[in-house]
Amino acid sequence: MVHTTVDAEVQLAVAVVKTLILVVGGSVTLLAYRAYRRTRDRSLQLLSAGFAFIVVGVLLGGFTFEILMVDIGVGILIESLFVLVGLSVVAYSLRVP
Repeated sequence: MVHTTVDAEVQLAVAVVKTLILVVGGSVTLLAYRAYRRTRDRSLQLLSAGFAFIVVGVLLGGFTFEILMVDIGVGILIESLFVLVGLSVVAYSLRVP
């Protein structure tokens, strides 16, 4: 069974959670970037970039569904691709010498 509609309560909850992800993820990204600027450690630069990809992906996933009225599956795919890239960059940042 394919669901094509979402209740207003669920839409509100998703918007609240996405906003919190923006605030918390943006804070983590900013802290990692500031640490990079202070130390010039490349792994911190990559870490901040990885978190930025994750936050942008989460926002784009919700944005495409809520604002652009694109199918929710496409929004989830976009979000998942950005999260995959972001986590890959975070994982790589942990291995950089």
